[in-house]
Amino acid sequence: MKISQPHASEYGHFYRGYIEQVGESDVRKLLSEQLEAYEQLIARISMDAMNYAYAEGKWTVAEVLGHMNDTERLMSYRLLRFSRRDKTVLPGFDENDYVTYGDFKRIPKESFLEEFNHLRKANLLMIDRLSGEQYALTGESNGIIFSVRALIYILAGHLKHHMNILVERYKL
Repeated sequence: MKISQPHASEYGHFYRGYIEQVGESDVRKLLSEQLEAYEQLIARISMDAMNYAYAEGKWTVAEVLGHMNDTERLMSYRLLRFSRRDKTVLPGFDENDYVTYGDFKRIPKESFLEEFNHLRKANLLMIDRLSGEQYALTGESNGIIFSVRALIYILAGHLKHHMNILVERYKL
């Protein structure tokens, strides 16, 4: 079943760019295709490049990869909770603190790939088991109401956004 694009009322304005990254694409297909695209990106990264940041104050390649995996995990946790009609209000997270305390500079690139593959494959299984009714369920995190459908799009759009940054700004 194709997952329709979420309406603007199903996510906070901050996430609009991630939703737009997916556009009219089949989000389920894109989520699956991103497994190979992520692997190809990792293969192009040299060990020296892992500690490269394109400007002062920007994250290193390793930190971007760690952030991508953290966000995959956090958004899928929200997706799980909301798809199960859990109305507990969830906190947000400070991405900069997560990067600071993630100590990503010591992690080999292959480990980022392995982690992402496990996360994404588990997320695909979870998404495939959702019903059409569950896509419309909502929950609150960080003061924002999200639909399950929007979180699925955010998973794909967030990854696409950061992969584009790694290619365009980090020249990978």
